[in-house]
Amino acid sequence: MKLKCLVVYDEAPAIDVLSTYVQATPGLELAGTCKHALEAFAFLQNHKVDVIFLDIQMPQLDGLSFAKTVHQNTSVIFTTAFKDFAFDAFEINALDYLLKPYSFERFLKAIQKIHPLNSEISKDELKDTLPEKFLFFRADRKMVKIPVEDILFIESIKDYVKVISKDKCTITKQTMASLEDMLPKNNFIRIHRSFFVNVQAIESFTNQSVCIGKQELPIGPLYKNELMDRLKEKVRQ
Repeated sequence: MKLKCLVVYDEAPAIDVLSTYVQATPGLELAGTCKHALEAFAFLQNHKVDVIFLDIQMPQLDGLSFAKTVHQNTSVIFTTAFKDFAFDAFEINALDYLLKPYSFERFLKAIQKIHPLNSEISKDELKDTLPEKFLFFRADRKMVKIPVEDILFIESIKDYVKVISKDKCTITKQTMASLEDMLPKNNFIRIHRSFFVNVQAIESFTNQSVCIGKQELPIGPLYKNELMDRLKEKVRQ
């Protein structure tokens, strides 16, 4: 039997991402979407759901307050851009706390806490059901959608990163560690403590650097062997 899921979010792009993730995951069924907590409260009066994906900062009633009204048999997974509420979320027995932007792989880790997906199908097979076609980054107080294939490389600048794509540069407050979990592994590789690159965008390389367009990016010694193995594999193909 599939787990029925409800998505509660006041931003359409976030609803689209979560709905796509739910529909791509074996064992899950999208029961509905709501734009705020009061709409979700009304929905739950007539529908039984097993999992709620819930934002925290919403109009009229915040997600933390709404979660306290949810039946104890319903799992709550918070999905938010704000890390400051994680302790409060787990205090009210939230199943997980997904900090945006998060990848499909991170989404699956949360689901596996309530549904034994890994006993029926491997994580790699699950990821294959939903190739990452785009990512969302928070910039200028909104979520910016960027197609994965358009991203050339990502550069770290202290607490921020620059996402360099084919037609623009997007700056967002994020760490390289969080990007490690977010970026599709089949598309991106870390070549330096300050750089992730799209493997498909590399035009030439040496033992010290890679070239993407007019940009020459350094290869860090800690990442050299893995990068060279990856590039040699591409050459053999």
